[in-house]
Amino acid sequence: MIGEAAMRAGCRFYFGYPITPQNELTEYMASGLAALPDGVFIQAESELAAINMVLGVSMAGKRAMTSSSSPGISLKQEGISYLAAQELPAVIVNTMRGGPGLGNIAPAQGDYFQATRGGGHGDYRTIVLAPGTGQELAELTRKAFEYADRYRIPVIILGDGMMGQMMEPVEFPEPVDPASLPLKAWVLDGAKGRHSRILKSLILDTSAMEEHNWKLYRKYQIIGDQVPEAERFLTDDAQLVLLAYGTASRIAKGAIKRVREMGLKVGLLRPKTLWPFPKKPLLEMSRRVSDFLVFEMNTGQMLEDVKLALEGRRRVHFYGRPGGIISTPDEIAKVINNIYFKEGLESEE
Repeated sequence: MIGEAAMRAGCRFYFGYPITPQNELTEYMASGLAALPDGVFIQAESELAAINMVLGVSMAGKRAMTSSSSPGISLKQEGISYLAAQELPAVIVNTMRGGPGLGNIAPAQGDYFQATRGGGHGDYRTIVLAPGTGQELAELTRKAFEYADRYRIPVIILGDGMMGQMMEPVEFPEPVDPASLPLKAWVLDGAKGRHSRILKSLILDTSAMEEHNWKLYRKYQIIGDQVPEAERFLTDDAQLVLLAYGTASRIAKGAIKRVREMGLKVGLLRPKTLWPFPKKPLLEMSRRVSDFLVFEMNTGQMLEDVKLALEGRRRVHFYGRPGGIISTPDEIAKVINNIYFKEGLESEE
């Protein structure tokens, strides 16, 4: 789904290194790009090499991507920091697995901090998209390339091992001709007949480095206003609202349907962008909702962003299963039931 969507979005360069559970994407790009006259696929010698190949192609003004799973994404962090510092667009796919360390190949969501806090060194951010369905894998992949070019920033598509292995029907958008994409004024394409352009992250003058950091900061503020997106599911009358993303949100929806049959007024707010985090809809709900439940496949990472957004105004509960354990809808329904009656929410009817 991601591979087909990427090629339809005008991506003609993929550089990666095999790691489970995302090898299907690498395999698909190998065959798909080989079938295109301008397609380039390279299985790099390492994750470090792959991300720096993306950097080089991005400098040349082309749409490029890489993908990996948790330990491989860790190895790419220095290159992602370079991309952010040089304001180069790129798309990076992380199909998360159980960790830390080498962990296992089961689905998990332990890389939230790494993705939303930059992950590498220095003051920088990356846009982080969290698809929840196969259709969104296709739609957000197209959007990832658009955001990357518009804001000159690396964009991370954050999925997990379950999403990496699922099959669902998808409607793909019409393909984009790479030649039709807008020209990039900063591209390095030879300086014959014009002044040279320089793209670098080595800025030895401290005053210039400070100003560059503030420039990036101002851009991130704009992104924070323009990009946040979330789905609301049965929240209009909800007394308890769950927050979950990706695979966890699908499990949460199943649980909500079960407790709704029991008469419990429960809804879901699902962030589609993890950074910037969709604070506005959460704050709007907090005016009438007293309790929020964060459900993640980790020990509580998005939980921090929820608490920061609410600024202590409402009760925030948490339930998590780390290391590759996948909760069932019935399991989450029991958690919801316990919180609902413990906090006396049924008495508000």
